[in-house]
Amino acid sequence: MHYPVVSIVIPAFNEGQTVGNVIEDTMAVMDSLQLPYEIIVIDDGSSDNTRRAAMGYKAIVLSNAGNRGKGYSVRRGIRHAQGDIIVTIDSDGSHSPKEIPDLIRPLFNGTDIVAGSRFLGYNRDFTGRINRLGNMLFNTAIMILTRKRITDSQTGFRAFKKEFLRTVTLESLGYEIEAEITVKGLRNGFKFQEKPITCKRREYDVSKLKVFSDSMKILRTILKSGFMGVTHSPE
Repeated sequence: MHYPVVSIVIPAFNEGQTVGNVIEDTMAVMDSLQLPYEIIVIDDGSSDNTRRAAMGYKAIVLSNAGNRGKGYSVRRGIRHAQGDIIVTIDSDGSHSPKEIPDLIRPLFNGTDIVAGSRFLGYNRDFTGRINRLGNMLFNTAIMILTRKRITDSQTGFRAFKKEFLRTVTLESLGYEIEAEITVKGLRNGFKFQEKPITCKRREYDVSKLKVFSDSMKILRTILKSGFMGVTHSPE
């Protein structure tokens, strides 16, 4: 039986203390699944030992010339990916690679995009009130534009079929990449599913998200993708 190759894309910016553990745990999970896979780490111009830490493992490490943004890094990783299935996971250790099977399993049964929702699980103390309110605003905007209820449009832990990218073109440079994938997937008729995931607070450093400016970019991306993101429905 032929199984698609899975490409795990890990964008990383100054995550030298955690990226190695993320890669190691991902390798253990994928080895247990016995699916052909590759791990692609995109070092987004880090000033710490992120690149060196990632290169200590069996992973493809790409380096950006300077800090280009999460969206740019994800898109670069996707372009380099050889797999039929793409998994994106954050490098700060907040996601559990053990949940990768839960995300990719529906893709073998007709689903096109699976998003890991932090708000369908039971650990809802992982983020601050402002971030929760922002996510609710984005989710509401997406529901108005797509008529689909989404609980976590901003999750960085998701899986989708690469053929999704034959229909849509991703353009985001920053954190708005997640919202773009969600809205363009829904607006173009792809089968979208959310699965509960666990999420823990990062142990090192602080989030790189700039609450106000990045929130404005996310909202603009939602509106742009909602009104202009339709190309054609998948066959």
